[in-house]
Amino acid sequence: MNQIDRRSLLQAGGALVVSFYLPLSSSTAKPASGPKTVSPDRVDGFLAITRDGHITVYSGKVDLGTGVRTALTQIVAEELDVPMSHVSLVEGDTALTPDQGVTSGSLSIQNGGMQLRRAAATARRAVLRRAAARLRQDISTLSLHEGVITAKHGRRLPIGEFIDGTTLAIDITKDVQEKSPHAYTIVGKAVPRLDIPDKVNGRFTFMQDFKLPDMLHGRVVRPSGFGATLVSYDESSVADIPGIVKVVRINNFLGVVAKSEWSAIKAAQQLAVTWSKWEELPDQSRIWQHVRSTPVVRDDVTSRTGDSGSALASTPNKLAATYEFGMHTHGSIGPSCAVATFAEGKLTCWTASQATHDLRKQLAATFAISDADVRCIYIEGAGCYGRNGHEDAAADAALLSRAVGQPVRVQWMRADEHGWDPKGPPTLIDMRAAIDKVGDVAAWESELYVPDGTAGFVTLVGSELAGLDSLGKLSPGGVLNDLAVPYVFPNVTTTAHRLAATPLRPAWIRSPGRLQNTFANETFLDEIAAATDTDPLDIRLRHLTDARGKELLERLAKLSKWRERPKGDRGADTVTGRGLAYVKYELVRTYVGAVAEVEINRKTGQLAVKRFYVAHDCGQIINPDGLRNQIEGCIVQTVSRTLKEQVTFDRSMVTSLDWASYPILTFPEIPEVVIDLIDRPEEVPWGGGEPACAVVPSAIAGAVFEATGVRLRSVPFTPVKVLAELAGA
Repeated sequence: MNQIDRRSLLQAGGALVVSFYLPLSSSTAKPASGPKTVSPDRVDGFLAITRDGHITVYSGKVDLGTGVRTALTQIVAEELDVPMSHVSLVEGDTALTPDQGVTSGSLSIQNGGMQLRRAAATARRAVLRRAAARLRQDISTLSLHEGVITAKHGRRLPIGEFIDGTTLAIDITKDVQEKSPHAYTIVGKAVPRLDIPDKVNGRFTFMQDFKLPDMLHGRVVRPSGFGATLVSYDESSVADIPGIVKVVRINNFLGVVAKSEWSAIKAAQQLAVTWSKWEELPDQSRIWQHVRSTPVVRDDVTSRTGDSGSALASTPNKLAATYEFGMHTHGSIGPSCAVATFAEGKLTCWTASQATHDLRKQLAATFAISDADVRCIYIEGAGCYGRNGHEDAAADAALLSRAVGQPVRVQWMRADEHGWDPKGPPTLIDMRAAIDKVGDVAAWESELYVPDGTAGFVTLVGSELAGLDSLGKLSPGGVLNDLAVPYVFPNVTTTAHRLAATPLRPAWIRSPGRLQNTFANETFLDEIAAATDTDPLDIRLRHLTDARGKELLERLAKLSKWRERPKGDRGADTVTGRGLAYVKYELVRTYVGAVAEVEINRKTGQLAVKRFYVAHDCGQIINPDGLRNQIEGCIVQTVSRTLKEQVTFDRSMVTSLDWASYPILTFPEIPEVVIDLIDRPEEVPWGGGEPACAVVPSAIAGAVFEATGVRLRSVPFTPVKVLAELAGA
């Protein structure tokens, strides 16, 4: 992909679109006419099989570095009984792959993978029927193994022998008989990730590496404040820089295009620009007062049992606490990047977007062209973790390409990424509980203050500056999940106050809402446990009725030796403790329990997480090694978010623009992660890319309490906050 000109690319793309079967070998069957279907209801929307038995999978779900590519390959190879080496994946190409929704929410395997499994199972049956008809055998006498169909009389033919232009041009059978888990030879095995060898050896093409011939380089000159307007600029201020192609202004969008990246960088830094003054962000020191005073659009009651108000009013023993979760940036190690070419009214964009089909709609709206005239092609970026700046870089590249009539690459820099990617919004949660005479929870109430909206179209910053539409709305993500609790109490009310606005452009970040809400719920339950002199494990077991949840917690206790844990000396200079947390993700899927082991220096307030024990039940496991990768990633990243990360800003813009002002966890600070995977081959598979994040802050908070006797209720748990709590204890 590094050496291809536009004509060759479009010719190849045309072949891909027009031909159903890709020209992967000389034995490819005669292609069907017309464009390739991208229907999620058709087998040929997802699969193509060549005469030599090679299978191409068209996946709308993409690999964001999570190992999904390997797991999806395993699923299809298993269902069609072919070696994994016979399967290749095309990901997130709007011209070729079905729209399976955004790659988010730990749904790639649970939803996307199961669509592929059904498509492959339907294809398997169709191929066997063809074989039975041609070989004049009953279908029950045929077997398929390693890509070869064997008849009862011993005749063996590769599956490609039974493929023509109509074999897979059929609807997916929703209740098709899938392969029995007892017969699995690939799924459930620890298969090495397919992408690692090329990444380790420097052969992998990340989005940041992608190039086109005659490609130009662009940089956007950002306003001095989020609401600032462009007053003037002086092109002569960059006249001495070689290779400048054009300074592009569209309303408040200002960019430079140059023949080399360095010239573009220098020009963006050197261009003399005057912006209007804008200082309308809230005072960060009063951020939580600002959240409380923001107008409420509506209240969403996410659970209600009994009459919590009456129970609270009539029960003398009450507890209350407020929990704060600060703003986070995505902090992708490799800043966002995109390449776009706009010619003859049509736009092609290479992007690391987790939502290429949605991005296609947004770019079409920006340029007032049809969706059919936009093609977005996924190339893996250097990390994502939610809706970061990838889509915005795509809009930047497209705007500049249209202005100069050539392909343009836009590579964000660190200040762009930290300053202009959308943020996880500040989240505030009030908790109340009533405790009866025997120490049980008589009532439970929570009130969440969070922006309105769901996971939808996030405004493209370049389009907005240019005064163009990008279908964007307030989109913080699915932030209400896990506000309701998995425990059984007689009286419960959980309410979300949906706010009209939030200080910075929001979007979802790994485990949006689930992380913040679980932090409040689990930490508050720990406070109840302490008030009733109950062990944190026992209070959870007492109020759980879910057998899988109870089993998971018992396995976690055994893994971590919870009941045998030593009690530390709270008066020592360096103290240690353990904390426990549990979540049933969104109350409907993946179960996770975790125990954090922490060490606190009482003199400095420095908090170190030494070890995490994790019990994890996501049903059927596709690749245990890949799942462990995800759990470890969840723990490491969320420890970083819990201990260190917080967006800072003044009245105009974000000020945490580098790794010094927005620190993340370093290698020496990474905890050991000990994992117990609970595999249930007969159950449906659920996701593993997010759920383990949700238990991290509360487990750490519980460990700090055990070590010191103080409660940390405000993320991040910085040394300053730890010292303040210790001083007030």
